[in-house]
Amino acid sequence: MPKYFFRAKSKAGEINEGVIDAATTDAAAEVLQKNGLYPIVLREEKANDSLKKAFLSYWDRVNSKELMMFFRQLSILIEAKVPITASLQAIKNQTSNKYFEKIIEEIINDIQDGLALSDALKKHRNIFSVMSINIIKAGEVSGNLKKSVAYVADNIEKNYAMASKVKSALMYPLIVLIVFFVIGFIVITFIVPKLTTMIKTMNADIPWYTQGLIIVSDFMAAYWWAVLIVIFGFIGGLVYYLKTEDGQREWDQIKIKLPIFGEVFRNVYIARFADNLAILLTSGIPIIKALNTVSSVIGNSVYETIFLKAADEVKVGGSMSDALRRYHEIPPIVSQMVHIGEESGQIDLVLGHIARFYTQETDEATKNLSALIEPVLMVIIGVGVGFLAFSVIMPIYNLAGQM
Repeated sequence: MPKYFFRAKSKAGEINEGVIDAATTDAAAEVLQKNGLYPIVLREEKANDSLKKAFLSYWDRVNSKELMMFFRQLSILIEAKVPITASLQAIKNQTSNKYFEKIIEEIINDIQDGLALSDALKKHRNIFSVMSINIIKAGEVSGNLKKSVAYVADNIEKNYAMASKVKSALMYPLIVLIVFFVIGFIVITFIVPKLTTMIKTMNADIPWYTQGLIIVSDFMAAYWWAVLIVIFGFIGGLVYYLKTEDGQREWDQIKIKLPIFGEVFRNVYIARFADNLAILLTSGIPIIKALNTVSSVIGNSVYETIFLKAADEVKVGGSMSDALRRYHEIPPIVSQMVHIGEESGQIDLVLGHIARFYTQETDEATKNLSALIEPVLMVIIGVGVGFLAFSVIMPIYNLAGQM
């Protein structure tokens, strides 16, 4: 039986929407009327459209860069006084992401059916953040939608730029370590057994560390496939665990405590908190709602809990600065500056200064990260290569000298 999407008004004037099963459009309308609902929008939902959308969502995920371009282009078109549906249609026509194109088409249909832009975006919370929706909602209420959309674009651009810098800084050591372990696996599995063949045939006394290396290399040569299965199984299990709620929470705690990297992550979260909260307050969002919204976009459960507790304290008459001061994850200078902002009534301005300061700190840290990590990587690689050389080459050299 076909499914029909409906948006209908009740006798009390409330708007309801959902999906019902009916043989025809007339039958669907009759069912709604029997339930005291008067249809405003009624259209058939095709099964193949849902399957196509699910397939596209798997292959064509919407990334931060595409979202940034979406809101930036929308802001420019609104400023040029192009109607909202025409603006969205123009953006849709030049979008290469098929899934995002489908989402924009649904947003256009919802707006044409009478929904506000924020309400249309709210139906796609897997793509558009709560923060973006709230800012646009505030812009619609205040009559300054263009400014709100520009705020959203700027915010996504800042977060995208910051995340890109951190990822770039982490990519170098990650690639070096992966290459090192791959080469080490190949050497121990296929090369070392050939080098140690002469040592084993001589039946000479060899150091304990060389004997240990021979045992390991012989095992790897015989069961390298089992070792690979264990390695990939461990990595798969670790990835699965990190996607669970407990795993994500534990990883979030580890990230901010890591040597060298921990400070970078902490600076990113503080900058994100201050920048997002400043934008929300500037847009006219109440402080409690702003804190609850910011907590959901920080990207770390530790800081999310802190800001949710701060919102609860502000709700009962406390101050945000006092709440932040209790947590060692929040630098003292942040709580002090927030206190100054509360006293002066310029909290959004102070938060802007905090965001700029910690963004600069993050930039400097990511620039210096390679210089800090290179000596550590060189030591790890040097120890590994030195151990192999000392365990294999030296015994062969000594045996050759005895001959």
